[in-house]
Amino acid sequence: MEAMKLWIGGAWREAAGRETFEDLNPLDDRRYAVAARGTAEDVDSAVHAARESFKTYGRSTPKDREAWLLKTADILAQRRQEIVDCLIDEIGSPIGKANFEFEKGLTMMRAAAGLTRQVRGETFQSDAPGTWSMSIRSPLGVVACITPFNVPFIKTSRMTGNALATGNTVVLLASEFAPRLAALVTEAYAEAGLPAGALNLVTGFGHEIGDRLTSHRDVDFVTFTGSSVVGQHIAEICARNRTPLTLELGGKSPTLILRDADLAAAVPMAVRSMFLYSGQACIASSRFYVEKPLYDAFTETFAAAAGRLGMGDLRDPSTVIGPIISVRQRDRVKAHISDAVSKGATLLAGGDWDGNRCRPTVLCGVKTSMAVCKEETFGPVTSLYPVDSFEEGLSLANDTRYGLSSAIYTKDLSKALRYAEEIGAGMCHVNGPTIQDEPHIPFGGKGDSGFGREGTDADLQAMTTLKWVTVHVS
Repeated sequence: MEAMKLWIGGAWREAAGRETFEDLNPLDDRRYAVAARGTAEDVDSAVHAARESFKTYGRSTPKDREAWLLKTADILAQRRQEIVDCLIDEIGSPIGKANFEFEKGLTMMRAAAGLTRQVRGETFQSDAPGTWSMSIRSPLGVVACITPFNVPFIKTSRMTGNALATGNTVVLLASEFAPRLAALVTEAYAEAGLPAGALNLVTGFGHEIGDRLTSHRDVDFVTFTGSSVVGQHIAEICARNRTPLTLELGGKSPTLILRDADLAAAVPMAVRSMFLYSGQACIASSRFYVEKPLYDAFTETFAAAAGRLGMGDLRDPSTVIGPIISVRQRDRVKAHISDAVSKGATLLAGGDWDGNRCRPTVLCGVKTSMAVCKEETFGPVTSLYPVDSFEEGLSLANDTRYGLSSAIYTKDLSKALRYAEEIGAGMCHVNGPTIQDEPHIPFGGKGDSGFGREGTDADLQAMTTLKWVTVHVS
């Protein structure tokens, strides 16, 4: 099997050390592909290529950037099947999730094309007579994009698309679990005629070369999606160089279900909130707080629905639960379940495994001493808690160091709006699942869930800089 190469300065090349690594299919841990194992030297080369390209790309016209992005989107659309197959075989996405991700990622790319015409400043009245006063908005320079494994097409499309739309050049460090997906997007950019060096792809291991990228003096902005621990590390590195950044990190997203909620509508959305892509989502709803009058009915219905989720062929539309991405992550999921059960929690569904797949697991009787109560599991494991009132549910929902997504189900608009206002999360959904995303909304959280926001409007602000200009005419 020929190893995938790095894309630097408009050409495919082997890693400087000529080493490779295996990219495994998480369903059975068989080799899916072989990728170049990038080195610090490769990172330097990629950043240099991006810096050189910025000299011209940074002055490219909106018309040109719009055309490159739209053509890239068209090429990706033509290669839908190849990308969907990659999402299934490289990261273990069930076909429903793979199709969902493809459509969302394509929307992200097309939205980025529209962003090209939003890079603008303002004019101001000046206190000085005969003076024109204005602001101009310019790209920052080289943007480092570090993508996760769980939604690599969405994140690669959004991060690179928005950076390129605003006139920046990019060094993309792809997740070691999804190098082929990153290569497919890179190939589309190249075929679309994106100038050499505007986008550069490095594959390898973040713990080996990530620091080299995020600490590089010629990197002007860092955007990262991944774990809270790594995000904190990146924040500390960027602080030393005063490099601006956005971090989209982990979550322990709560859902509050009040006694007047529509059970028939809430349960299917709650199941989607938790078990899409086997719970390997930062915005998965891993905590459900249910008012006691509805608790028994919700618990019975939700646990039964979770137990019926399909675990068959990943290309079967009825399959919902896929494999957990790696041995390390499987061990974490197993540890959280066994710790909870050993300390007195009750399994209402799941808890066992079929190969590399964990059956949808629903726990009750979870206490604060259990790891699953406070820590992100990043697997198909959720906990149900009875609460006496809206106030208690809101208080418990806010009892976390995370703050990413949240939801509430109720017919009481006053309580819904109060929850939306007071919940300590960057996103809140009323009578809808915690798993939602759109290209233009401010996506992100606070605390251990990150810093800053993603999205077309948010990235326009983050990935550009304003300069004040005056012109004295008399």
